Amino acid sequence: MTTQYLQQQNKEQDAAFKVALHGKDVTGSSGIGAIIKKNAEAQSAAVGEYFKFWDNKRPNQESEQDKIGRLEEYATLTKHYYNLVTDFYEYGWGTSFHFSRYYKGEAFKQATARHEHYLAYKAGIKAGMKVLDVGCGVGGPAQEICRFTDATVVGLNNNDYQVDRANHYAKVKGLDDKLSFVKGDFMQMEFEPESFDTVYAIEATVHAPTLEGVYGQIYKVLKPGGVFAVYEWVMTDKYDETNPEHREISYGIEIGDGIPKMYKVDVAVEALKAVGFEIEYMEDLAARNDEIPWYYPLSGEWQYCRSLSDVATIFRTSWIGRQVTMKAIGLLESLKLAPAGSQKVTVALEDAAINLVKGGKMGLFTPMMLFVARKPL
Repeated sequence: MTTQYLQQQNKEQDAAFKVALHGKDVTGSSGIGAIIKKNAEAQSAAVGEYFKFWDNKRPNQESEQDKIGRLEEYATLTKHYYNLVTDFYEYGWGTSFHFSRYYKGEAFKQATARHEHYLAYKAGIKAGMKVLDVGCGVGGPAQEICRFTDATVVGLNNNDYQVDRANHYAKVKGLDDKLSFVKGDFMQMEFEPESFDTVYAIEATVHAPTLEGVYGQIYKVLKPGGVFAVYEWVMTDKYDETNPEHREISYGIEIGDGIPKMYKVDVAVEALKAVGFEIEYMEDLAARNDEIPWYYPLSGEWQYCRSLSDVATIFRTSWIGRQVTMKAIGLLESLKLAPAGSQKVTVALEDAAINLVKGGKMGLFTPMMLFVARKPL
């Protein structure tokens, strides 16, 4: 039986830390502007809490306690990861923090929306349904799916800063009558059992210490006959944990993306079955051999840009753009205009980017293992 990890929650403490780090108004700035406004002391605490299990170590140097510690403190790890990176993500990616399939001639934002629509289509989301978005970020996908389907969507997130920003964006877009976001741990959901018609997750449940744990919670809150659809981050069947090069790639993804442990695809399959789901569809969408690879925003393949907006986005997410951001943040930090530790965060993000591309090119990793699973009647 899979060991289950549950970390004690302290919502009052988390809310107070959000105010300490970002201030009372978290909606006035975004991107680099929000980064330089962070409180230095709170930033230092977040950096320390996040990096304590990784600092100055590579895979051949990590201890068993390091590995167990990341699993046991999954909620703290993920919460502080997004305390540190949310503003960088919004600067680079907008409000949808995920990869997509890309068609030739298709703009970046169009591909992002289509990827979200496809998941909603496969999940069978319809008008009038009550839907849960597990690990909702700042709400970009939930906005799109709410508009696309006319369903009511609730987003669940364990980071107070992202919850506040998501609710702010929903109000600005005029969607707050059908779209809401709440604080919570997806390993111990507080919703009533069997209260959602459909549940989806986009590249989020990878932050769970065990997939069986988070899938079990999803199963609990889903109505009988309901569907759970997910784009899961997993290592593929080609991945060999004992291969040093392979492990270096997965380790780089873990440290740069706030992930306690990367699992192989078979672990996800067995976890879904173990909690009671019937898998109706599964496909690695990254394995379709598309002309434009899912990682092109990171590898900076400019020939695929279709608009000035695309050029701006791909510049920010490409190697050149990331180097510019790292150097700029380092300069701001040296001038004490950005809090200490900001550049360290950009270095971890770069580690992730490099290894995501490597993993994609070698076929070791996919960010879009699509599962559509149903809870039996």
